[in-house]
Amino acid sequence: MIYKFTTETFSSICDELATRDADLAAIIQAHGYPPMWRRPNTFETLVHIILEQQVSLASALSALNKLRERIQEITPARVLLLTDEEMKACYFSRQKMAYTKYLAEALLGGHLRLDELEHLPDDEIRQKLTALKGIGNWTVDVYLMFVLQRADVFPIGDLAAVNAFKRVKGLPKDTPREVFLTMSQHWQPYRTVATMLLWHYYLSTPRGK
Repeated sequence: MIYKFTTETFSSICDELATRDADLAAIIQAHGYPPMWRRPNTFETLVHIILEQQVSLASALSALNKLRERIQEITPARVLLLTDEEMKACYFSRQKMAYTKYLAEALLGGHLRLDELEHLPDDEIRQKLTALKGIGNWTVDVYLMFVLQRADVFPIGDLAAVNAFKRVKGLPKDTPREVFLTMSQHWQPYRTVATMLLWHYYLSTPRGK
């Protein structure tokens, strides 16, 4: 079954999670509801997520803006016209340059259609996207959560979410990933919204506390 959330249901899902988990309730009480982060289902969005891999959000956005400044509209065809030097001037690493061009080729060649992904179960989407060079589980998690509004994703590879989880639950630094996956099952089928609450806490709370 495909679980989704919408702008109409987002707050009520937060409220339901708060009734199940006192720590999530405390986040809402202290900081209000989180933003419902969302992005359009486009090539540009996937490029943006690729750029966000293992760097700060500010660095990724800077590279995306530089690319947009150079080609105006970020499309597969326009990206493939760029030389490696031109992409390097847009702050793309050699790896991310390759990943972006590979994605562009997959879309232009018809091997991947983003509109078709909207109707597939999460597991099938993950299978299709991770078959592409440079797209791993974290990238798919962000795509499912931000773009398709799939409600039941916990991004175990996201450091901000995991660190917020540790702080909210008082878990030790060396907590194994299996513990997070097991504990997050308590939030099913709304683990995405619970994660957005964790991110909200992470962004709203000084790191030292």
